[in-house]
Amino acid sequence: MTDTIAGIAVPDTALTRDVTEFIRDTEDDLLYHHSRRVFFFGALLGQVQEMSVDHELLYAGAMFHDRGLTEDHKDSTLRFEVDGANEVFEFLMERGASRERAHNAWLGIALHTTPGVPEFLTPEVALVSAGVETDVLGMHFDELSESQRRAVVAAHPRPDFKNRILRAFHHGMEHRPGSTFGTMNADVLAHFDPEFTRDDFVEIIRTNDWSE
Repeated sequence: MTDTIAGIAVPDTALTRDVTEFIRDTEDDLLYHHSRRVFFFGALLGQVQEMSVDHELLYAGAMFHDRGLTEDHKDSTLRFEVDGANEVFEFLMERGASRERAHNAWLGIALHTTPGVPEFLTPEVALVSAGVETDVLGMHFDELSESQRRAVVAAHPRPDFKNRILRAFHHGMEHRPGSTFGTMNADVLAHFDPEFTRDDFVEIIRTNDWSE
């Protein structure tokens, strides 16, 4: 496995080795390679923006960010982002991280599908989201050079990624449709399930039990 890509290195620490081993053992190739790309794209964007970044913490957040989509959370009713956030928090605390550091990783994962917020928080929180936005939505595409993008994808390919990641999102959330209320994740369920009915924020306000 290549741990330096486009000038960005995964820190060679006991924690990152534990993270890599755990994620490689518990995620399929789709999510593993996606998560690695999220780290490298996020770190490269941090470089472009001249951020001071804790790459070890960014790596943990990037690698755990989709853990909530896996079979380990098939019975959860929480947002899948929160499942992954809770898992990284416990993982880091068990390995001696400070509560502040573990919470920073928690925020990066919990907010990675909430645009407009992470970029105002710590670099590690902001860059998990930026890496996801780059790999999934194509945002920040032109902030990276073609050679940087090619290097990352050569090490971590994305065959039919758009369709496969959409199916992974659906599989990870179809059993908990209520968790998508107020998020972009509702778009995924609506795409795959013609009978999916979104909760309506306006109607919740208009029809709740308050008399006025």
